[in-house]
Amino acid sequence: MLNQQTLSILHSLKLFGLARSLEERLADPKQSELSHAEFVGLLVQDEKTYRDNLRLRRLLKKAKLRQEAALEDIDYGASRGLSQQVILELSNPEWIPAHRNVLISGPTGIGKSFIACALGNAAARAGYTVLYLRAPRLFETLQQARGDGTHLKALTRLSRVQLLIIDDFLLTPLSDWERRDLLEVIEDRYQTGATVIASQCPINEWHVNIGDPTLADAVCDRLLHNAYKVTLTGDSMRRRSAAGKTNSEGKDTVAADGKLS
Repeated sequence: MLNQQTLSILHSLKLFGLARSLEERLADPKQSELSHAEFVGLLVQDEKTYRDNLRLRRLLKKAKLRQEAALEDIDYGASRGLSQQVILELSNPEWIPAHRNVLISGPTGIGKSFIACALGNAAARAGYTVLYLRAPRLFETLQQARGDGTHLKALTRLSRVQLLIIDDFLLTPLSDWERRDLLEVIEDRYQTGATVIASQCPINEWHVNIGDPTLADAVCDRLLHNAYKVTLTGDSMRRRSAAGKTNSEGKDTVAADGKLS
């Protein structure tokens, strides 16, 4: 009866992790060997773990990552010019509070989105807020916000995210208002947030493809300053994966990495 009252109080205080831990540990005879201090210490640690996991789930949900990806799953076996040393440096999330950018370029299917999402996953696990957006959807959202009078609020939300991931950048030529919105997003985040950009367009061609030379100067200057540059080359990983399955004639094949896109 006393234990049930204690559990009810813990739930009323929203100490759900501690309540679950207490119930499980009281049912385990081995826990009686612990001192009071050790028992309480484990309960507190279980509550912290519960809250950490809850926060991680919230961060990953809000991040809206395109796919489940982890830095540990990146394939270095395929010949595509990916530096393991660079990924090793990026696995330490200190580049995020340092407000450094990561610019990823390469042909379609080479793994840009996978790497970008893996970086986002790692950032969320380190406790940083993350948001993934494809560039067309980003500009569409900002255009709608302009129409309903929430444009400034939308830009402010983007500026507050600690890691913003923009995928499929420069898939199509930018309109004048898209160029201006891009500058606003990049300017707001300069020296205040980290940004990952993935694009099929080579980084050295971004200036030309942005269109307006003046705006392109402003955007590229802020993006390229102190940024990590990941340039991928080679054939599509998706095509390699499909070819591997075809050539195997039904046998199990270890493909390069079918998840990469």
